[in-house]
Amino acid sequence: MQIQPIYNENAIVVTGICGSLREESYTRLAVETALIGASQQGAQARLIDLRDYDLPFVDGREKEDYPEVVHQLKREVAGAQGIILGTPEYHGSYSGVLKNALDHMGFREFEGKVLGLIGVAEGGMGAVNALNHLRLVGRSLRAWVIPQQVSLPQVWGLYDDDGNLKSGHIEAHIIEVGRQVARFAALRRNEQFSEFIREWETAMNNPGAE
Repeated sequence: MQIQPIYNENAIVVTGICGSLREESYTRLAVETALIGASQQGAQARLIDLRDYDLPFVDGREKEDYPEVVHQLKREVAGAQGIILGTPEYHGSYSGVLKNALDHMGFREFEGKVLGLIGVAEGGMGAVNALNHLRLVGRSLRAWVIPQQVSLPQVWGLYDDDGNLKSGHIEAHIIEVGRQVARFAALRRNEQFSEFIREWETAMNNPGAE
């Protein structure tokens, strides 16, 4: 399956970030599948493959002193209304390369955006811990993390030699994550919805909760 971007200046942009550097990456395949769902929903789908970004580690230098590739990444993510994060699970959490990429970014790139999560794992328990950690990151960055997520256990057995998912049910589940990100991102753009969110976020505290 191929992502079919919609080149429309008014279209919602959904960007998928592959948090794996492997040449043959199941994470990349899963993110690409989710982006197909976003495209089917009418979004302009884009893949950020971190193999293409020689990102230095965050080391405390001034932001303007980082190389251009860092600023390129930040611009590309900032230009999206929806974001899909894909990661392999390493030692019960998400990948170091994704962590470093996220550390280069902040509220400007994520605040108010709709965020979808996909994790893959070699073990039978799946990538639930990695996804839980990413959900906390998304909340810390003030993103709207959709409830539905995908965790692929024993991912090496889910794909055939051509990189296609063997299960149509799993494929549909991944596609639905992309569709939901695009759908909620479009809703988020709606001015009436945005006004409701602003009023809700600034509402008085519920006295019954004190």
